[in-house]
Amino acid sequence: MDLSAAEIRVLGSLVEKQLTTPQQYPLTLNALTLAASQSSNRDPVVAYDEPEVEAAVTSVKTKGLARFVHPSHGRSALRYAHALDEALGLAPPQLALLAVLMLRGPQTLGELRTRTERMVGFSDLREVQAELDALADRAEPLTVRLPRGPGQKEDRYGQLLGGPVLRARHGEESRATAPGTDEDRAPVMRRETGVGPDEVTALRTELGELRDEVEALRRALDDLRGQLGA
Repeated sequence: MDLSAAEIRVLGSLVEKQLTTPQQYPLTLNALTLAASQSSNRDPVVAYDEPEVEAAVTSVKTKGLARFVHPSHGRSALRYAHALDEALGLAPPQLALLAVLMLRGPQTLGELRTRTERMVGFSDLREVQAELDALADRAEPLTVRLPRGPGQKEDRYGQLLGGPVLRARHGEESRATAPGTDEDRAPVMRRETGVGPDEVTALRTELGELRDEVEALRRALDDLRGQLGA
């Protein structure tokens, strides 16, 4: 598969709403646009308009990954549903994991378990790992384990619905921390992976947050040492 960012966001939103608010599913174009552009549980946050969302969902329909639900039972608007489970043979746990990865990018096992709680219930991290392994071991892998970046203690996992372009983007953090200045690195990242300034900024923000957390831990450790007379 080689889905665009908009197509991935639209499909992820449809899956999320089906699993969390089935009474509102399938979605109208307006509801799908709001879901794709909402500011919570999305990374990155984007602002798609209805024509963009309509084009994306129409495109994935031609690929057999979505379907149109015509008005019936008192409904007056065309609605949209995903067909990922049928097209790819996915069980609900796998579908939930893919949706969260599509909506929030690479994540750790713990993050995935927490963020899928409203969709499915994983008993422990081993169960999450088993489902991710099953997705990665397919003839055409749908997930991948990513190498740990600087300061990261846990592996992260990403989805591969974006095809080779997304696979290349999985290495953006390691390139971002390679020797050289930010100015030296940014053009290379954009040339090799199509990463834009907004994504570079998001990476820098995440790095700054990690540094703040480390500094807070250091202060807490110093306070504890002071209390113990160390």
